[in-house]
Amino acid sequence: MAANAWTMQRDADGIVWLTIDKPDSSANVLGRDVLVELDALLTELARLPARGVVIRSGKSSGFIAGADIKEFSSLTSPSLAYAMVAGAQRVLDHIEQLPCPTVAAIQGFALGGGLELALACKYRVAVDDDKLTLGFPEVLLGIHPGFGGTVRSVRLIGVRAAMDMMLTGKNIRADKAMKMGLVDKLVSASELENSARQLVLSPPVVHRPPLLEAMLSWPLLRGLVKPQMLKQVQSKARADHYPAPYAIIDLWSRYGARGSLAFDAEAHSIAALFMTPTSRNLVRVFNLQDRLKALGGRTKQTLQHVHVVGAGVMGGDIAAWCALRGFNVTLQDREEKFVAPALQRAQDMFAKRLRDPLKAAAASARLRADVAGIGVPQADVIIEAIYENLDAKRELYGRLEPRMKPAALLASNTSSIMLEELGRTLADPARLVGLHFFNPVAQMPLVEVIRTQRTPPQMLQLAMAFARRIDKLPLPCHSAPGFVVNRVLVPYLYEAMFAAQEGVPLPVIDQAAMDFGMPMGPIELADVVGLDVCEHVGQIVASAFKKPTPDLKKLQELLAAKKLGRKSGEGFYVWTDGKAVKPSTAGVQPAPDLTDRLILSLANEAVACLREGVAPDEDLLDAGIIFGTGFAPFRGGPLKYCRDRGIDVVLARLQELETRYGSRFVADAGWQAFKTAAKA
Repeated sequence: MAANAWTMQRDADGIVWLTIDKPDSSANVLGRDVLVELDALLTELARLPARGVVIRSGKSSGFIAGADIKEFSSLTSPSLAYAMVAGAQRVLDHIEQLPCPTVAAIQGFALGGGLELALACKYRVAVDDDKLTLGFPEVLLGIHPGFGGTVRSVRLIGVRAAMDMMLTGKNIRADKAMKMGLVDKLVSASELENSARQLVLSPPVVHRPPLLEAMLSWPLLRGLVKPQMLKQVQSKARADHYPAPYAIIDLWSRYGARGSLAFDAEAHSIAALFMTPTSRNLVRVFNLQDRLKALGGRTKQTLQHVHVVGAGVMGGDIAAWCALRGFNVTLQDREEKFVAPALQRAQDMFAKRLRDPLKAAAASARLRADVAGIGVPQADVIIEAIYENLDAKRELYGRLEPRMKPAALLASNTSSIMLEELGRTLADPARLVGLHFFNPVAQMPLVEVIRTQRTPPQMLQLAMAFARRIDKLPLPCHSAPGFVVNRVLVPYLYEAMFAAQEGVPLPVIDQAAMDFGMPMGPIELADVVGLDVCEHVGQIVASAFKKPTPDLKKLQELLAAKKLGRKSGEGFYVWTDGKAVKPSTAGVQPAPDLTDRLILSLANEAVACLREGVAPDEDLLDAGIIFGTGFAPFRGGPLKYCRDRGIDVVLARLQELETRYGSRFVADAGWQAFKTAAKA
């Protein structure tokens, strides 16, 4: 079972260099075999003492990405999980107990178990660049650090800094890592090896947190601090939805990150969390994300220049995002005055995200106004992002197509219009694809990549490769009204409108969705998307599929008053500082059936998409809905949620809702096939 991931070399100074370079893997991960191999080397070191030990990576991609997540799925009981985690803890304990100076030489990332291994060393030296990323992302998988991280992190940097890392899963960059004591030295890449050597030859005092931070872990003070931590966590996540943050707080409050009992309790705690539906589903979501990334693959075609037509909110933000990701971008609109606001928004984003003024200036230089469309003949990718009007888009394509390079990709950011209709007047309709981004572009990870029956495989692959080049998740979809995301959202949003018609207060409708685990309710979501966009897409989807439509009088009144939602400062809600101001609903009882009405409307439409083959398969459909709508990740996606709940139970519930509320709850014809489908 040798992993052959480690090499051990002893230099003239008596320093042992342990290098991890996991074969057949782009990143180092700590699987069982890798840890067993490391333990054997550490045992050998105990027989032949070294002057010091330096642990480093043989990969340019980074240090260690963490534990091998694929192994999580093989855990079938808490006892097996505990055995795995306790075994890993023993290996890291072995590192910590070495009688010589130990140094983790870090470049790039050190995440999860990788950071825990680094914490088991006495010192950490890291390359000071924008690639340095340290963190504990385990909470995003429904678990917490399990290789001793809940103890060693508090011991090293103090409870507040350590808990913030573990509870949020946020990454720590170079300057902050140095300031908080997570690393002992920041150096250039060329100095990494020598700096590690000097830490061994002249070891400084081991870092410890300030006295005040240490005092917070004293038993009496823990009891005072714990309620504050719980309050912060409760404002973001419910314990029954996401138990891991509460487990982290509980471990610290019981043991204060001290002693062997704290390590053992950590192992038992994470073993229990591995078995929860939340962790199982969040690991599923992680794997789905990896699958979407893999769909991007590679392309032989060089992609350097992007030309975007339409400098509105979506077009301007797409152009800015492409420039941020390294493309040269030209942005076209009718007049300079329409482009200028987009360029200003782009500069604000570059400054915020890049922080380094030189890098922000370089990104700004890659984005240029181009009213005349001079960039069209040079562009490798042309993205049309004008308003949703079939004739206007066709007229634009007629001007663009003759000037495009033969191999260039022509893409529309249409949110609802069928590609077959858009491409009907093109000389080569097969070159048109859809690249449907979501608002806000900088935050939403998904891009729907739309194809028709005539789209050549190489053109689809080029579009998906481009999506990955700009760090988005590509979801391949067949051309269909509303595609996947908007199509499943329409019945969900419409059901919210039906409930509002019945007199259910809007905040109560939102709360029903959030109680299920959605990041925001459907009313607030409509405001965020834009009521004009919702109205337009809703009409198209409802008309195409003959969906029952609620009374939209209130929506029409808001549109007539130019109250379009968050972007105009008022929609269904008034928006202040980017947040919806919702009236109090104290004492209002939740409406019966409301959560099922909302969620099963969405799930029923997801089954229809599956039946029609709009997305390739069940897993990718779930992935698209999670990353495109924010559907409660801990549920694993709407189709996974229905499987977990029981298909027969869901069908019976739809029948009840149909009896009470009408034909909009008729179960789609695809449920039976979905029920009997063999999962891959």
